[in-house]
Amino acid sequence: MDRQPIVAEMERARLDFHHLLDTATSADLRAGTNGTRWTNEQLLFHMLFGYLVVRTLLVLVHLLSRAPRGVSRRFAAALNAGTRPFHVVNYVGSLGGARMLGHAGMERLLDHVIARLQARLLRESDVALGRGMHFPVGWDPYFTDVMTVGDVYHYATQHYDHHRRQLTLPAATA
Repeated sequence: MDRQPIVAEMERARLDFHHLLDTATSADLRAGTNGTRWTNEQLLFHMLFGYLVVRTLLVLVHLLSRAPRGVSRRFAAALNAGTRPFHVVNYVGSLGGARMLGHAGMERLLDHVIARLQARLLRESDVALGRGMHFPVGWDPYFTDVMTVGDVYHYATQHYDHHRRQLTLPAATA
């Protein structure tokens, strides 16, 4: 698997995140988004949070891909059963995240997590990148029934790009 395109897309998202935050006014950040109940600021935090979640997803895929076949299917089914509470927690969690971290903190955290993900991706073997497990498809439109470690790395920026299209910041719509 060619890792460089995924490394490059993460870097593009990292630079874009900085640009979006650095060019937005306070009023821009408090404005609503397209298709969500979040403000631009809250959605930016959620976009950062997507990269944070990927760290946990990678651990799960590495572990559950080694378990007997039915384990990840049952795990995904259990998570799918909790889709409604997941969406509530997912929404509420992003309401105060940006205020807790501040904009500079969000930028530093994104820089850190993306650098770690890029370095980890470059160290993964082809065998590891091909390991997969079942995912709770009700949780995210980019989750598929089975996702590999490689898919999870790519998912991070798919999630970012999806939500970027919902921002109403001037820099996002230019």
